Amino acid sequence: MKNEVEQLRARLQRIEALNEVSRRVHSTLELKDSLQIVLDEAIQFMRATSGTVCLINPTSGFLEIEVARGLPEAVWNLRLKVGEGLTGHVARTGKAVRSGDVSKERGYVPLQETICSELAVPLRVGGELRGVINVDSDRTDAFSEEDEVLLGQLAEIVAPAIQNTWIYESVRQRARLLDSLVKVGQLINSTLSVGDALLVITREARSLMRAKMCSLMMVDALGDGLELRAHNGAGEDYVSKPRLSLEESLVGIVVRRLKPLQIENIQVSGRYMNVGVARSEGLVSLLSVPLLFKGKAIGVLNIYTGEPYLFSDEEVRTLSAYAELSALALEKARMYDRITFVEEELRQSERLSALGLLAAEIAHEIRNPLTVMKMLHHSLNLHFNEGDPRRTDVRIMGEKMDHLNRIVDRVLDFARSSEPELTQVNVNHLLDDLALLTRAKLRSAGVELVRQLDVQLPLLSGDATQLEQAFLNLTLNAIEAMPKGGILALRTRTLPIGRQQRATHVLIRFKDTGVGMSPEQSERAFSSLLQTSKPRGNGLGMAIVSRVVEVHQGRVRIRSRPGVGTVISMLLPITR
Repeated sequence: MKNEVEQLRARLQRIEALNEVSRRVHSTLELKDSLQIVLDEAIQFMRATSGTVCLINPTSGFLEIEVARGLPEAVWNLRLKVGEGLTGHVARTGKAVRSGDVSKERGYVPLQETICSELAVPLRVGGELRGVINVDSDRTDAFSEEDEVLLGQLAEIVAPAIQNTWIYESVRQRARLLDSLVKVGQLINSTLSVGDALLVITREARSLMRAKMCSLMMVDALGDGLELRAHNGAGEDYVSKPRLSLEESLVGIVVRRLKPLQIENIQVSGRYMNVGVARSEGLVSLLSVPLLFKGKAIGVLNIYTGEPYLFSDEEVRTLSAYAELSALALEKARMYDRITFVEEELRQSERLSALGLLAAEIAHEIRNPLTVMKMLHHSLNLHFNEGDPRRTDVRIMGEKMDHLNRIVDRVLDFARSSEPELTQVNVNHLLDDLALLTRAKLRSAGVELVRQLDVQLPLLSGDATQLEQAFLNLTLNAIEAMPKGGILALRTRTLPIGRQQRATHVLIRFKDTGVGMSPEQSERAFSSLLQTSKPRGNGLGMAIVSRVVEVHQGRVRIRSRPGVGTVISMLLPITR
């Protein structure tokens, strides 16, 4: 009777212990805390002297100590192969082991000399064997069959907690990755130049994935190789490695198949071409994803770790999404660079056009005094005798004046040849293109562009190139007039001129909130290529505007107030 009561009391104690452990384990989402609670309870209840909980690393396949009690710190970094020692035997067979004297066990791996007996049970999570719980004692035959049952029950209690913790960690990691993805997406899309975009992409990708190194390679101009364009964390050996072939290299597969690829250890991979570089740089695991733009791979983004690592599906999806954002940012940066180049070409074209007009005006101004000089030269009737050196001087003077006159004629003929090539022009479309062309300059200058364009605006008969040049000059002048930023308002509408009841002209108005001009400056703004209303510059831009409007049989007006702004209105006839 007494034995039965003791057995019932012991059973009750085990049940209470299991309930307490279950309550404490499920009150935390920290994996180490849950495992430590179970291990401490097992050691105390079974009067053990030490213990460990080992989990199988999914990447390396080794058993690694997750938590321990009563063991020296030196053994915490111990890694066992599945099948090695008593712990490895349990991990391989999935069956518990109870040894009363570990010195008699073949292949036993001692953690400290005082251990005499050991009890180990498998730890299953979601039906899969994921680790082993061990308790040790400095006494022989220290553990009973009841202890084995209890430790197995503790393993069953902690298994759901482990699974919940892993799910929680996965969700938390996903949230972190998505949050980082949004932030880096905003960052890389705010970068303008290609060079800056490449540096930001690699730097933030390395931070996002907590990697040792990140590199970005682009498909070269020939389309059969990959060139290293940017990196973060790479050493000299990696940077100086040769160009990769799309057909032969490992990352070339990513470009050809348009799918991510990961290698657990490139240092022992037969497919990785630069194993020596990987070893010298300390690169181990690789995740490579394609940079996709409009369904085509323009390059690859490579992530390297310094230890064997298996990237989760969530991490692969996140990096793939990041790579797509990066490809979009790169194409945006390329377009920006192209727009900047085109803008510079237009500015150069403007300079050449202005120089041509300036040369024409200079030639015109030279012709009048030259004509007078020729008339006076002939009227002087300078005739000298043969042998008089003045006779030769007079002849040379006449020849040089004729030479100057021919030069003036050629310049004026060249200027007359630049008559407009008239076509049907949609002014609103030209202004839309202008907004796209100058958006970077407007943004950098802090100028807001406001457009009020009449959607029913009729077509004009004009030279689109010359009108674009005039509009560009007015826009750039307005930006220069607003050094601290401001508003540039563009407006188009139709107007009747004279006594006409119907619309005869199109009004194109540029209104800025800049420094403005004085009445004297406004009066001579369009007067001559050789005068300027600006404190700096040569005045050619406004002269070009005046010339373009003139050849289109239109009119241009200017209203300006110092400190308030300037309004420039162009009136061009409607095509009938």
